[in-house]
Amino acid sequence: MELFERNACDLSEMIKNKEISSAELTKSVFDRIKAVEGKVDAYLTLDEENAMKKAAEIDEKLAKGEELSPLAGIPVGIKDNISTKGLRTTCASKMLGNYVPPFNATVMNKLDDIVVTGKLNMDEFAMGSSTENSHFKPTKNPFDTERIPGGSSGGSAAAVAAREAIVTLGSDTGGSIRQPASYCGVVGLKPTYGSVSRYGLVAFASSLDQIGPLGKCVKDVAMVQSAIVGHDKYDATSSYREYPDFAADLKADVKGLRIGIPKEYFGEGIDPFVKRSVMNAVKELEKQGATVKEISLPSTDYALSSYYIISSAEASSNLARFDGVRYGFRAEEYDGLVDMYERTRSEGFGDEVKRRIMLGTFVLSSGFYDAYYKKAKLVQKRIMQEFASQFADVDVIATPTVPSTAFKIGENTDDPLKMYANDICTVTVNIAGLPAISIPCAYDDKGLPVGMQLIGGKFTEQRLLNTAYAYEQLVGGFKMPEL
Repeated sequence: MELFERNACDLSEMIKNKEISSAELTKSVFDRIKAVEGKVDAYLTLDEENAMKKAAEIDEKLAKGEELSPLAGIPVGIKDNISTKGLRTTCASKMLGNYVPPFNATVMNKLDDIVVTGKLNMDEFAMGSSTENSHFKPTKNPFDTERIPGGSSGGSAAAVAAREAIVTLGSDTGGSIRQPASYCGVVGLKPTYGSVSRYGLVAFASSLDQIGPLGKCVKDVAMVQSAIVGHDKYDATSSYREYPDFAADLKADVKGLRIGIPKEYFGEGIDPFVKRSVMNAVKELEKQGATVKEISLPSTDYALSSYYIISSAEASSNLARFDGVRYGFRAEEYDGLVDMYERTRSEGFGDEVKRRIMLGTFVLSSGFYDAYYKKAKLVQKRIMQEFASQFADVDVIATPTVPSTAFKIGENTDDPLKMYANDICTVTVNIAGLPAISIPCAYDDKGLPVGMQLIGGKFTEQRLLNTAYAYEQLVGGFKMPEL
């Protein structure tokens, strides 16, 4: 087995025991990138020179016997909306095409001894479900390069599936880690809101955004999650609490686990094969001692509308800063200040970003605030209450991650509403601020992966990871595509 094919948990031990060097591992990953990146297009910026330097530094520290983190020397890809000091961070937008941050996001400081391979492609400003909204190029699904990898963290999921990074970081506003994880057949965790600092994450919808990990296996994701959680004085929404070592505490035991199956997530619009696959996975957990019961989350029908109103309103506010004055793109020709604003934003933003800014501005405007935004916030409160009520009777909720397997590139680009429907199973988690994980549970007749989503109560990541790990052990791990 090539080094780039191995899991982070195994590689960590190999580096620690000096069976391999970080430099050898990093070279293996970059050789892989050179071999397959032309087919996948997962990266926007590669940083091989600095990565090899960092790997050599890690090897030197290990040789001296310095104490380093479990992820020391592991090549990690970073979504291009997470600030990396000295390394271009574009949010896949013309607006930030040449932006090089002068500071690190908090998660990058916490991961200070990883090897950063580069910045990964995404939907522009994290707005999209297919990575077709990138200003620079679409990313392809490694299982079928004619299909989308999901979004907005499509590059992050595709890089793991294609073995172009050992693990990656993504961000999740309405499913943007879990949905591409499902389409690309990898593991993706959306943490509890407030458990991971958002400082240095370029904001889309501040009350919903959350950074999280993607990996080939559950333990890899648990390792990264253990490294990035914790309170941050630079993020007023981050929680004061102690967190376990998620990887060290993994247990493949579901005896007595109570699994809820919400009927609203298995209804119209969900592909029959996806439904069967998720239910078959739940039955496997039931055989191991879990109990299963049907539950109801009736406000799910309003979740998608509520999500797009809230997220677009916040996007309208957050993206107002991109005006061509302080940083980023500025139109070359304009007549006065107002014209400069208009031309800069018209030329700098893509169609999907403009669509959401306009929707957000509309729902916040005088006369429509009460009719739309206020009602959406009331629905959000009701969804939170419904989840809280159900978690009194169940420990984990199991659903499909997405309604279908990956669709073809260009298939839904002319139908925004159909594209938005891809998020129907995931947006409620962000609305309620809950943790959730997506793991592969089946492959259709075309070889495309199906994801099962496990949702937990706030700060129950360990339980979710344990449940996912138990399933992973049952099936013997997850398939990776051949490229």
